[in-house]
Amino acid sequence: MTTTTQVQYPQRGNGFSRALGKGFLQLFGWRLANAFPDVPKAVVIGGPHTSNWDGIFTCAAMIQIGLDAHIMMKDSAFQGPHGCFLRWLGAVPIDRSKTGGVVEQSVEQFSGRDRYALIVAPEGTRSGAEQWKTGFYHIAHRAGVPIVIATADYRKKEIAFPAVFSPTGDVEADLPVIQAHYARVHPRHPDKLSAPLKALRSGQDEP
Repeated sequence: MTTTTQVQYPQRGNGFSRALGKGFLQLFGWRLANAFPDVPKAVVIGGPHTSNWDGIFTCAAMIQIGLDAHIMMKDSAFQGPHGCFLRWLGAVPIDRSKTGGVVEQSVEQFSGRDRYALIVAPEGTRSGAEQWKTGFYHIAHRAGVPIVIATADYRKKEIAFPAVFSPTGDVEADLPVIQAHYARVHPRHPDKLSAPLKALRSGQDEP
């Protein structure tokens, strides 16, 4: 008798939608390099972020995987009829004026759920941020969930998940370890890399 292994990560979609996601990536010559880590809850961080195409290719990869992932957006973006569409896509409204801010409200989203994935772009901008925003780290640590590292390499045309990192609570020690996974990932626009990733790449020989 054949046994079907059930994955732990939160899922959505079906065979048709997953084929669409894969087909979109293939249309542009992209592919998934490896499977999404089988964890029920996680903060997923993507990078390097230098182009709007990063999000498009990552979204297609998430559809291919069938990952039911969420992204935090300011609550004002949900006003009007398109608010329902944003929620359907997985967006979650955040009230920045509320006590506790984004981190507290994001941690709350993990409470009471058996499976939940939150996607965050720690660079915060595609135009050469001076430093990473550490909200993703504090969310993961306070929620007691791992950080799944996701990369988009424009030279290899691959979306990959090279590591799952468990935050220790020491952000100063952990952040360089996390960033090191992006050191040899080729962005669409190298000149727009965030300062920490530029520093990692400087002096390195090209593979």
